[in-house]
Amino acid sequence: MWKWIGVVVAVIIAGVTGYWLSLDKNIRYLMLNQPESTNVLFWTTAQRDAGFQTLEKLDVIPFNIIEKGKLSHELAIEQPLVVADDAIEKFFKEQRIAGLVVLQNGELRYEKYGLGLTSDDKWTSFSVAKSVTSTLVGAAIKDGYINSLEDKITDYIPDLKGSAYEDVTLAQVLTMTSGVAWDEDYEDPNSDASKFNFHTPEPGIDATVSYMHLLGRANPAGTTFVYSTGETGLIGLLVSNATGKSLASYLSEKVWSKLPVQQDASWLLGPTNQEISGCCIQATTRDFALFGDFVLNGAQVNGASIVPEDWFASATTNQVELGEGDGYGFQWWTSAKGHFEGKGIFGQGLYIDPEHQLVIAVNANWEGAMTPASYQSRKAMYQYFAELFANNSDNKVASN
Repeated sequence: MWKWIGVVVAVIIAGVTGYWLSLDKNIRYLMLNQPESTNVLFWTTAQRDAGFQTLEKLDVIPFNIIEKGKLSHELAIEQPLVVADDAIEKFFKEQRIAGLVVLQNGELRYEKYGLGLTSDDKWTSFSVAKSVTSTLVGAAIKDGYINSLEDKITDYIPDLKGSAYEDVTLAQVLTMTSGVAWDEDYEDPNSDASKFNFHTPEPGIDATVSYMHLLGRANPAGTTFVYSTGETGLIGLLVSNATGKSLASYLSEKVWSKLPVQQDASWLLGPTNQEISGCCIQATTRDFALFGDFVLNGAQVNGASIVPEDWFASATTNQVELGEGDGYGFQWWTSAKGHFEGKGIFGQGLYIDPEHQLVIAVNANWEGAMTPASYQSRKAMYQYFAELFANNSDNKVASN
């Protein structure tokens, strides 16, 4: 009998061991080193290293799938970019880069990975998603779901009536000039940015709307720029309300299914099952770059843009002046020099330079949400790649 008991125990141990080893290594790490907070803003660097590439696999936070289409993914480096390896290594170290993809004229010119990420792995976008959400507003206007950027936001989100957003226009929310008070401090657990995704709403009210309804007015609408992730939550909700579709399904319909992306992407959901539209798209770094190239080329599908003709002329140029030529457009960080960016905390980035037909997608995990040294290194890296194309004819690829 003892022999049979020993055999059974051995089988159980083998089964448990096999299951444990079958788990993704990052999930194993998080199981052994569980975060004290459910808010990723307060995870350790190592926990974020593991978590940012496994948010789908953890299956803890619900998400909607952004379905890809039938186009085959054929990115391959045919003309390698001539770079200084020591410069790239320095950027990777200073920024703790997980994925870096450089496209020029739609061609893959450079690709490198770190922090255990590969070209097949997904990483979370943080606020780069804001620029995606903005593009869906343009698509909804082109499709006739939204009339004008001068419409009041309460026309599309009636539950905001009676709040500080009563007379705020869509354009003012897109440019974050609503004048409504907001605190985007990522290090303060009591800031609006830290709390709003964990807010318990009244029955039948969207969680973001419920939270934003509590806010007061700080400045007259249209006069002052205040960066507010909560307002992008409102933008996403107005698109869903206007179209009658989830953001994930509308993004798939208008964009993702039209691109030669590697994989389906996903979009995390908030407490009331609305996509967190200011954050949290999971995709490969290559696929983020392909979205950037789509925008660079006017968001065209079969020769026709999915957005109004003048959309990107406004969306990606300075609607708000922030000094030294820098500005903010429709959820894009803009520059008088002509390039524009999607930016996410902890080092997520999408850099688009029309002059050099250049797109750079980068995923990372900085030591802090807004680490100044890493931020300066990021600016230097973008400049480094732009100058490679400006100053070295060997690095240029003719436009298609």
